[in-house]
Amino acid sequence: MNNLLILLQDPKVSTAAERYLLVYMIGVLIIVTTLVILFFIVFQKRKNKLLIDKIKQQQAFEEELSNAQTEIQEQTLKNIGWELHDNVGQLLAAASMQLNILKTQISDDVKENFSEASNTVKQSLKEVRLLSRSLNNEVILNIGFEQSITNELNRLKKMKFASAELNVKGEVIPFQNKKHEVIVFRILQEFFSNTVKYSEAKNLAVKLNYDNDKLIITASDDGKGFDIETIKKGSGLLNMKSRAELINMSYNLSSKIGEGTNLELEYPYKHEND
Repeated sequence: MNNLLILLQDPKVSTAAERYLLVYMIGVLIIVTTLVILFFIVFQKRKNKLLIDKIKQQQAFEEELSNAQTEIQEQTLKNIGWELHDNVGQLLAAASMQLNILKTQISDDVKENFSEASNTVKQSLKEVRLLSRSLNNEVILNIGFEQSITNELNRLKKMKFASAELNVKGEVIPFQNKKHEVIVFRILQEFFSNTVKYSEAKNLAVKLNYDNDKLIITASDDGKGFDIETIKKGSGLLNMKSRAELINMSYNLSSKIGEGTNLELEYPYKHEND
């Protein structure tokens, strides 16, 4: 016992013990710090994973919602097309036949005016049938993308524009996903509709450039244009953008007051979901 006390009182032994104690405490501190850091890293990874999962779930929900909305819109357009063709078309056809019958029973001095009314009804019947076809996605798929655009431009040219032309550059590459074909056509159709309603344009043009890895679509008018920064985003503009995002297509709508409006779309031939 006395020997132990003598050793502890020895300065050399005391210094060594303090060193060992200091090393021990540092080791414990390092271990505790490492455990805290590892716990924080694991916690942060878990938190990030939950956030990523939540974002993916939200994106999947929004995509499903957009798909559902698109399907509902397409079905609604198809139903309207059927109604126009079957009901309104039949009424106009019946009216045309009745006018032709009445034409034989009137005097010659009013036949000219009567003929104008009859021709107007016939032209209206033709326009209704053309419109009903453009609203039916099955018809669009049957006649093809380029022909559908041409038919729509021809219909609009008769209604309003001095010129409405389609220009195709490059070798035509068909859409692998037919649903995408209808969506792209609907975007253009919405652009045409906005041009008719708001632009006061005289000329409308569409260009299809079949590049090596993507289809570049440009639609433009020479109307009064608008300030893209201040214009209120209506359902038409939002529909175009949301449809483009739905199929991962680049979308850019530009316009300046007095300089018309321009729509640029880039559709990649390869899609991850195909």
